[in-house]
Amino acid sequence: MITVKERPMTSKFGMKEDKTIYSVDNFNLWYGEDQALNEICMDIPTNKVTAIIGPSGCGKSTFIKALNRMVELIPSVKMTGSIDYNEQNIFNPKYNVEELRTSVGMVFQKPNPFPKSIYENVVYGPKIHGVKKKSILDEVVEKSLRGAALWDEVKDRLHENAFGLSGGQQQRLCIARCLAIEPEVILMDEPTSALDPISTLKVEELVQTLKKDYSIVIVTHNMQQAARISDKTAFFLNGEVIEYNDTDQIFSNPADKRTEDYITGRFG
Repeated sequence: MITVKERPMTSKFGMKEDKTIYSVDNFNLWYGEDQALNEICMDIPTNKVTAIIGPSGCGKSTFIKALNRMVELIPSVKMTGSIDYNEQNIFNPKYNVEELRTSVGMVFQKPNPFPKSIYENVVYGPKIHGVKKKSILDEVVEKSLRGAALWDEVKDRLHENAFGLSGGQQQRLCIARCLAIEPEVILMDEPTSALDPISTLKVEELVQTLKKDYSIVIVTHNMQQAARISDKTAFFLNGEVIEYNDTDQIFSNPADKRTEDYITGRFG
């Protein structure tokens, strides 16, 4: 069940001059009787990396899954408030969910390539959207794999099974699969938690490159990672946004003692 309040097309947060891709206003979410998110209000900037940090169970993953309405796939979910994407409330009954999920790609915690070739993984989305011409698909594959910094490593094995790639390569393949449908936003739910340090570094470098063309929201447990790669950081605790600011400010001079306690390792 979804309950939303009506909002104007232009939110009080999401004015164009602010270059805001998402405006979240008084957003609440329940799983049955348990409230997972409480009065979330925040703007997510365009072409920046926004990190969501906080201890396990604080609502981080729930929040980013709400940004592309994937959270609705879970039974018993109730929501109030609004999330505007490009100044349109994504919970408006007339809003096209398929279009939203095309514009807002998702990369999960564990690499999840399809049991297909590297090539077929990348063209899966474009094919669903009706692209059939091989020359166009070939271009999509090269462009997407280059975008994911994977082309040089796999260009001679495109028709081999994706499961033959290393874990880090599989995760970058999943990013390439996301890029193939030309999204505007990339959501990443702890994309490096299952990777070794070298693969983690490659994904972090990739994120920094991608933000020139995409708006990125990344959930991470890794404080150092958030400090290294994000422009803005939101600290979530018990389903609330405790503090949201420029990353440098969050890590050097947090305004809330709970934020300071978390980033210095006193809890979490």
